[in-house]
Amino acid sequence: MEIRQTRFPGILIIKPGIFTDQRGYFFESYNEQAFRESGITYTFIQDNQSRSSYGTIRGLHYQLDPFSQTKLLRVIEGQILDVAVDLRKNSPTFGGHLSIELSGENQLQILIPRGFAHGFAVLGQTATVLYKCDYPYHPEAERGIHYADPDLKIDWKLPGAEIIVSRRDAAFPGFRDAEMNFNFET
Repeated sequence: MEIRQTRFPGILIIKPGIFTDQRGYFFESYNEQAFRESGITYTFIQDNQSRSSYGTIRGLHYQLDPFSQTKLLRVIEGQILDVAVDLRKNSPTFGGHLSIELSGENQLQILIPRGFAHGFAVLGQTATVLYKCDYPYHPEAERGIHYADPDLKIDWKLPGAEIIVSRRDAAFPGFRDAEMNFNFET
């Protein structure tokens, strides 16, 4: 398993060791001991899965502290552009975003710590996304940022006319008006 740091403190890209032969492939998508030995000490308590069609954007979602969540995300089938926006005040990357293509083919995973808004766009015909969370869902703490906020300058890699979003996601405020209560800790 290869674990890479990113320019965003706390976000990690994980590439599992994949074993292939004439039958197909095998890999460990999660191994608590290997993660702990690499310094990843989160305790994941819940798995969530979604399936979405081409053009769908889900996000940008987060939960306020003390209900925020760390997520470990991967794509089982299909292809997405995964996006994390840093909401941690005093972070060197506050207001910046990281984008990475995840797919059932590349098998990359992304670890997004608490203090980030998260979303993804489906780039293939469909995508099945699986993610682990280290804290339960609390609807009263859920917030979001509008996916097309011009201040964030996120290129979702989709033609505007083909984007599909929920009413709830389309009604989220922009970054400047979003409620957030995260602080960067070194």
